[in-house]
Amino acid sequence: MSRIILVVLVVLIAATGFIGQRWYSYVSNTSSAYDEVGIEINSRLPGPLNKWGCDKLHATFGEVPPPYGCASADGTSWR
Repeated sequence: MSRIILVVLVVLIAATGFIGQRWYSYVSNTSSAYDEVGIEINSRLPGPLNKWGCDKLHATFGEVPPPYGCASADGTSWR
């Protein structure tokens, strides 16, 4: 039983590390604000992480329309 718990724990840690790295590489990139996987991860993160990611994207890509998850209520301006 403890071996199963260990395997599940290792898989969860690896998945968290992979998704976290993928998200960080999206918000710190300089090529495009419209990476589909990055947008999906960022839009599903809790408020403070989503806000930090959107602020970082806005600092890099402020003159383009915001990606999903970073748009205000009108959908055309950054929040």
